[in-house]
Amino acid sequence: MTTSPMFEQASVYFQDLRDRICAAFTALDTSTFERTDWQRDEGGGGVMSVMRGSVFEKVGVNFSSVSGKLSDDFRRQIPGAGETGEFRACGISLVAHMANPRCPAVHMNLRRIETSKGWFGGGTDLTPYFPYEDDIALFHARLKQACDCFDPDYYPKFKAWCDKYFFLPHRNEPRGAGGIFFDNLDTVDAELDFSFVQAVGEAFLATYPEIVARRKNEVFTEEEREYQLVRRGRYAEFNLLYDRGTTFGLQTGGNPEAILMSMPPLVRWP
Repeated sequence: MTTSPMFEQASVYFQDLRDRICAAFTALDTSTFERTDWQRDEGGGGVMSVMRGSVFEKVGVNFSSVSGKLSDDFRRQIPGAGETGEFRACGISLVAHMANPRCPAVHMNLRRIETSKGWFGGGTDLTPYFPYEDDIALFHARLKQACDCFDPDYYPKFKAWCDKYFFLPHRNEPRGAGGIFFDNLDTVDAELDFSFVQAVGEAFLATYPEIVARRKNEVFTEEEREYQLVRRGRYAEFNLLYDRGTTFGLQTGGNPEAILMSMPPLVRWP
């Protein structure tokens, strides 16, 4: 399958964003990222970047670029997969679990997928265990600003999509404080779509480190830490039961360690 110029541009941007996010996170901590390359037999591979520090208890900022053929069952879910099931995908995927329960966990991913069609997807959502309204307001305001530069309908549409997607039906509760989520973004202007994806990435980079800097040194109790560990169970439940990215990665032969990087390092169920 031929690699398109847009795919190449997206791949370069995702790797650059990965590097800048890792640098910003390292500046907030006392540790550094360890990078591990991995290869996929059918085509492509990626790089895991994981840090375990005093501020970021566990954070992974992964990049992957893979290609191959989708299974017969899975290709029915992917636009343009057709009879051959050929696909190409690249993206950045990030999940941060914090040592201080007053620092919110966060998820962000951006991706480019191509079959006979091509589109962008991704989003970011905040999961505070002790919600600070000013943190949540800042997170949403920056995302709305990024969206409004392209289409005034994007933020309300993508926020509602996020609220619906990051919801645990078996507990009848949201995973966190929301954010935005979008998929199959393929308008008449692919360059504009790519610019929007970049704006989301830059909004995340400008915002989440700022929130961490506010909260990372706050004093917390053992009871608050215990509550954080119990609530992390919700994160694990969602990723194992409902997350489409987890399913896509495992069903397309991705690296299990990279895919399950999103899991919290410590979790408790009452």
